[in-house]
Amino acid sequence: MKPKKPSYFWLIAGLITLVLKILSAYSPELVETLYSRRVYLGIRMLFDVVSWFPVALMYLFWFLVIRFLIRRIRMRSSWTWVGSLAAVSNFVGAFVFAFLLLWGFNYSRVPVEKTMHLDLKPLDGPALAQAFATQTEKIIRLRDAIPGADASALTRSDFPADLEKELRSDLKASLASHHYPTVGRVRGRLLWPRGVFLRFSSAGLYWPFTGEGHIDPGLSPIQWPYVMSHEMSHGYGFADEGTCNFWAYLCCEQSKNSAIRYSGNLNYWRTLAAQYRRYYRDDFVNIRESLPKGIQADLDAINTAMLKYPDFIPDLQPRLYDAYLKSQGISEGMLNYDRVTMLVAAYEGKNAVK
Repeated sequence: MKPKKPSYFWLIAGLITLVLKILSAYSPELVETLYSRRVYLGIRMLFDVVSWFPVALMYLFWFLVIRFLIRRIRMRSSWTWVGSLAAVSNFVGAFVFAFLLLWGFNYSRVPVEKTMHLDLKPLDGPALAQAFATQTEKIIRLRDAIPGADASALTRSDFPADLEKELRSDLKASLASHHYPTVGRVRGRLLWPRGVFLRFSSAGLYWPFTGEGHIDPGLSPIQWPYVMSHEMSHGYGFADEGTCNFWAYLCCEQSKNSAIRYSGNLNYWRTLAAQYRRYYRDDFVNIRESLPKGIQADLDAINTAMLKYPDFIPDLQPRLYDAYLKSQGISEGMLNYDRVTMLVAAYEGKNAVK
């Protein structure tokens, strides 16, 4: 019997979507109108069908993938070089096709600063010093406003019991107030075991194949609001990391819960601090040591939690993710995370003028 001619359907589908993704970089307005605000909203509604699932769908996803691969391996007696090449090519093609269709085209949408009419400018030394001083005063004030907070680090009990639900409500309100659609019930899951992301220099992950955001439960609870709202921002159609940090900041900043407001501002303070320290290392040390004991305890708790899970392979994830971001058209790579400082400065400057 003549062997069946292998099909390359998924390889071709993947290549076509990849070409469309490359071309989409030249038409962000078209991507914004047709994909991000239409096609993607339909995809989000489909994900809502399974959003009730009691655990992260990531587990089910990898169970099915591993099961599929095991079945293919057991069929190795019928393998041929041509057939094997077709199978691998189709697998990669299907992955690319699904990734781009389910979410990846959002990398090419209109930048948030253009839609919101924000004038972004890099923060020089003096501007950064002013922003850092203002944010330092702010976190001191916000920490004092948390009921029952003392000189010890905040714990999970200081935050709402249904944190995910409250953050989603706050995030959707922030997005809607700036005329972005908020279709769907994006989940913010804890992905066990602890350290699953931290050991790869990450705090969380949005998985386009299940439509869910995830955070590492090994993080200090003080980080949960900011990181969870960041990952859920990805689910509402934003691929840019700095933009998701911006939405996470606004989500927490506009929350009615004092602990969430403090948490978001403290995490933003840490971003400013990392940049401020490059300019004024000695001054930073003095400021850090002069903070109220409660804030120092919170910062120590964050550092302690993250140090519990050292990288399996130091610097591997940052290098790989840097290359990935650049391949998606984000030229600054991992530095894109720090873009939030320009967005926040422009946003607050614009609103201060009103």
